[in-house]
Amino acid sequence: MAVKFPSPEWTEAFKNAVNANTGYATAGKTWTHGKVAYVLKADARIGTTEDMAMVLDLHEGKCRGAQYVPATEAATSEFVIVAEYPRWKEVLSGEVDPTKAMMQNKLKLERGHLPTIVKFVVASKELVKSATAIDTDFPPVG
Repeated sequence: MAVKFPSPEWTEAFKNAVNANTGYATAGKTWTHGKVAYVLKADARIGTTEDMAMVLDLHEGKCRGAQYVPATEAATSEFVIVAEYPRWKEVLSGEVDPTKAMMQNKLKLERGHLPTIVKFVVASKELVKSATAIDTDFPPVG
């Protein structure tokens, strides 16, 4: 059964998919740089009335925890990446490479060290691969 995106259930499924991905375990093995928050801008078309975030506690190739919280609670994460729903849909469905999207300013790094993100290009791709493994119900928009 498809899991609605965005939601706490999808965020939990993402954590589980990351932990099941041996490619991420290898590519992210040296990640010790803290939590990563994926902030989704408010969009009434998908039922979000405030900016929301999926915060992943990534450490040494594993996701130790994941939360779906208001973006204000995610602002202290070591890395904060922000985008509108259509952009997240493109990235998390595997249509758009996350690093290229960041370089093209389709995903905005609001907090964190860009060279660190670039160093983990393979790990970022494996995170997307994890997301694409989830049977996701992406709400349609205009």
